[in-house]
Amino acid sequence: MNDPLLAIKNLTTSFRIADDYYAAVDDVTLTIGKNEIVAIVGESGSGKSALAFSIMGLHTRARIEGHIYYKGQDIVPLPPSKQNKLRGKEIGMIFQDPLSALNPLMIIGAQIEEALLLHQPKLSKKERRLAVIELLTKVGIPRPEHTYGQFPHELSGGMRQRVVIAIAIANEPKLLIADEPTTALDVTIQLQILELIKKLKNESEAGILLITHDLGVVAEMADRVAVMYAGQIVEIADIYTLLSAAKHPYTRSLLHSIPTSKESQSRLHVIQGIVPSLQNLPRQGCRFRSRMPWIDPSAHEDNPTMHEIAPGHYVRCTCYKSFHFPDQKEVNDTHVLS
Repeated sequence: MNDPLLAIKNLTTSFRIADDYYAAVDDVTLTIGKNEIVAIVGESGSGKSALAFSIMGLHTRARIEGHIYYKGQDIVPLPPSKQNKLRGKEIGMIFQDPLSALNPLMIIGAQIEEALLLHQPKLSKKERRLAVIELLTKVGIPRPEHTYGQFPHELSGGMRQRVVIAIAIANEPKLLIADEPTTALDVTIQLQILELIKKLKNESEAGILLITHDLGVVAEMADRVAVMYAGQIVEIADIYTLLSAAKHPYTRSLLHSIPTSKESQSRLHVIQGIVPSLQNLPRQGCRFRSRMPWIDPSAHEDNPTMHEIAPGHYVRCTCYKSFHFPDQKEVNDTHVLS
């Protein structure tokens, strides 16, 4: 990819527990281009949101190492004053829980105006109000003039999420981070929110980092997918390759856990165990090893690295060559998400 909008290189984000630091994001490298949606997928505890907050510079007590290049500039070492100028203007974020992201004591219009006032101080009060009404209309909120004066608790979950999106895009950012934007919304509202995000991308040619655990959302939205497990990216590919020819055992297990209409798959695959806590995370060897104990230990690398097995398709560790599901004898399983 030539001149990516965002280039993350060897990023490690560590949190202090007791007297030591533990990496929640461990040596992550990823790029996002203009007018591209890159999805980060994985279970809770995989480090997805920690990665998003690292990009936004929202960690206050974390140790961040590595590089985050936005338009060619490394934003990790920037002082807070310069990061504040990027946040909300160049880089916007749709937070996971709109009720927590919004101030319950402020009307909707005032909260959106704050984003405009911070980055466009020359706008008059009348111009800000008109801009807010336009933003509320853009995100599909009916009766925007009425909603302007409402409090967050007076809106439905879908409407609150639209308000959060309006705040995120108020200053037309070139990079938009969407952290689980459809969590806790019903299916109809989910579709509307996803269509809205896709429309915004097409109109502004913004790059979008979509964080989710929902593979159905990934199939609908993403151009490329990075699968994250225990702080590391274990597989990267374009959406079509990932859904039809996934290689890493974790990716294949996720896909195999999805209900399909095929009669042959009467039982769903259950991934053994859980994502280890930061303190109990194995820092050497394959981190997914303990969740597939039927695979011979010799199949794993001592220090797993990313291997480009096809153009643009990267897989961590050589264990993918020997992987099979417990009820299968041969390593010939393929997956197509339908």
